Amino acid sequence: MDAPQKEEHRQRKLGATIPLFSLRTAENWGIGEITDLPDCAIWLKTGGFKLLQILPPHELAQGETSPYGARTAFGIDPIYVSVDEIEDLDEPEIERTLGDGGRRELARARASRTVEYDAVRALKSKVLTRAAAIFAEREIAHGTERAKKFQAWCAANASWEDDLATYVSLRKKNDAKGWRDWPEKERNRDTSTLENQMRADEGTIFAHRYAQWNAELQWDNARKRMRDIGIELMGDLPFVVGTESADVWQRPNEFEVDASLGAPPDAFTPKGQDWGLPPYRWSEIEKNDFAWLRARVRRAAMLYDRFRLDHLIGVFRMYVVHGGDAQKGKFEPETEPEQTARGKRVLGVMVEEARKSGIELIAEDLGVVPDFARAVMRDLDVPGYRVIPWERDFVNHRYRDPREFAEASVASWSTHDTAPIGAMWKSLEQWERDGLADLCKVSRTANEGDLWRAQMHLLVNARSSLALVLGQEIIDDDVRINTPGTVGPQNWTYRFGKTFEDMDRDSRIAERMATLRKLAEEGGR
Repeated sequence: MDAPQKEEHRQRKLGATIPLFSLRTAENWGIGEITDLPDCAIWLKTGGFKLLQILPPHELAQGETSPYGARTAFGIDPIYVSVDEIEDLDEPEIERTLGDGGRRELARARASRTVEYDAVRALKSKVLTRAAAIFAEREIAHGTERAKKFQAWCAANASWEDDLATYVSLRKKNDAKGWRDWPEKERNRDTSTLENQMRADEGTIFAHRYAQWNAELQWDNARKRMRDIGIELMGDLPFVVGTESADVWQRPNEFEVDASLGAPPDAFTPKGQDWGLPPYRWSEIEKNDFAWLRARVRRAAMLYDRFRLDHLIGVFRMYVVHGGDAQKGKFEPETEPEQTARGKRVLGVMVEEARKSGIELIAEDLGVVPDFARAVMRDLDVPGYRVIPWERDFVNHRYRDPREFAEASVASWSTHDTAPIGAMWKSLEQWERDGLADLCKVSRTANEGDLWRAQMHLLVNARSSLALVLGQEIIDDDVRINTPGTVGPQNWTYRFGKTFEDMDRDSRIAERMATLRKLAEEGGR
């Protein structure tokens, strides 16, 4: 049983984990858009849900698809902007800008089973660039109220947007090369060089700011509509950003750019893992009282109602790889007392900033997490994850009853890095299926419909204050969002097969939503 927590009587909620990119509507451009969030909220409401969890929505570079490989920790990816909702565009202007070829490509992207990132990004970039030019001509040139609002937004967000826009401009200038391969003055952020670049490529800089401004306007409006509907938005904060990001270029002294994070060898990966992400230099970060980390939490508070901190164990210890040989990596810091002290300090800062901002932090504590880390979580009253198939006594092979989970926890059958429970169930050993079926109080030979209802009943009745259902588990789709350790078009491209309107008309999905709503009501969620 989980150790007692300091908190009691948290509000019980049923939530759904659905990436923003997976949402499908008749109007969007082949990828979920910010303006689709309220439509998703309306649909979820029919199933008794009170929360939507999405994956990181931050800006990716051309060719990148993983939301954990963003080139910024702050900016929203313009690929999620609904160009149809931009005030500076009308349908004829969009049609002219796309041209015949663009319209054909848009139709193909909309019909695609998966997200076609490169195609969608190219189409939206073209239209957003045109919209920015129109805005400059009609608004900026005349000092209108909208122009003043845009300029105020630029000033308020200059701490991250100036560097991000300049970084994007310099990447273009240097043929998409990484910042470590740029000329010395650009690489080392010479002030006059950066100012000259901002003047020389004013169009790119302005268009980037314009796209980010529109993204945030749409985000704020979507959040307001979701609150009115009664659905919380839960986000995801990656542990770190990529080396090739505006953030690392801006503050390279706070990262080990010549090393990478990874995982030590184990039975599944005897050579260890090298993730290609930069380790933190905590000693440098602490000198400015974790300013960048605090800023990330404040940004999360602007975007979400609560957020998940990815890879919790990383704030306690990092497996650092030098020279690309993961077998020879080592933990930093090395000793348990040092790791405990590091975790208390770093996680404590994030919790402090989150609470000041009025937002809850939830820690992704899956995998190998030592007892001392969980003790720090309990001391700080930070909820963790409880994935039902992984919660068992590995000596006696007995599954833990979710009704005994800590109230300050998140219960689920799966995550975005696993198969949905329907597919996962088929891959389990027979003794595992038997044990889970007994826990669900369902026949070991139950049909798929009865088994699903029993699985959802067990989840909804967990003691955990938040129970999360993967989107595919709602609509009976076995496709994975991501398979860790693999790279390819099968990852991060999942789209719902139907629009929300079509799912409402699908009697099987509607029946599942009605079942979930009843279970949520009976389970006090």
